[in-house]
Amino acid sequence: MALIEIKNMYKIYEVGSEKVHALDGVNLTIHEKEFVAIIGASGSGKSTLMNMIGCLDTPTSGQYFLDGEDISSFSDRHLAKIRNKKIGFIFQQFNLFRKMTAQENVERPLKYGKISREQRRKMTQDALEKVGLTDRSKHKPTELSGGQQQRVAIARALAGNPPVLLADEPTGNLDSKSSKEIMRLIKDLHDAGNTIVLITHDDSLANLADRVLHMKDGKFVSHLSKGAQV
Repeated sequence: MALIEIKNMYKIYEVGSEKVHALDGVNLTIHEKEFVAIIGASGSGKSTLMNMIGCLDTPTSGQYFLDGEDISSFSDRHLAKIRNKKIGFIFQQFNLFRKMTAQENVERPLKYGKISREQRRKMTQDALEKVGLTDRSKHKPTELSGGQQQRVAIARALAGNPPVLLADEPTGNLDSKSSKEIMRLIKDLHDAGNTIVLITHDDSLANLADRVLHMKDGKFVSHLSKGAQV
């Protein structure tokens, strides 16, 4: 069974008297443990598709099956619950709370689930260990480098053990050295069995994935597979 399955998805916006097809009949299947990159220029539709995959928006029409469940018409409240359980987000801007420590930032999303304090602490520690930041757990974002802040964000995404890690331009705010370290970490997480969807405009990052899907004008226009399931 596919982990992510999108069928004939459209997202249409009205701009004045015109209709803009941000997604124009998209079909996509991603299996468990795949690493898929979605690449395209600004306006290609990749950000809109990311919002759909991440349960941040709903389509105008079409279906979205996540982990076997059709969530296409779920309410915002129900989608929020799905996001918290099934999607781990890695953002370009890190989105960390500046006054919280690394440990507190990683633990915060876990508080929305029915998880005991003791278990939350263990899950947080395990996640920080996976990204190599155990010794920085008490530091606040202002005391960390950009690369370290992104590692905290990755630990936060990992902590709840979601089925999907969704990375949106994860190296966009990093220098070249930190970018390489973060992409090496993401590749290592995939090798460890995590399903990863990478949204990027950078060919060199996309080429690390098993599959590269190129978007233009709300559609996939090319598909490069390196032996992954299709």
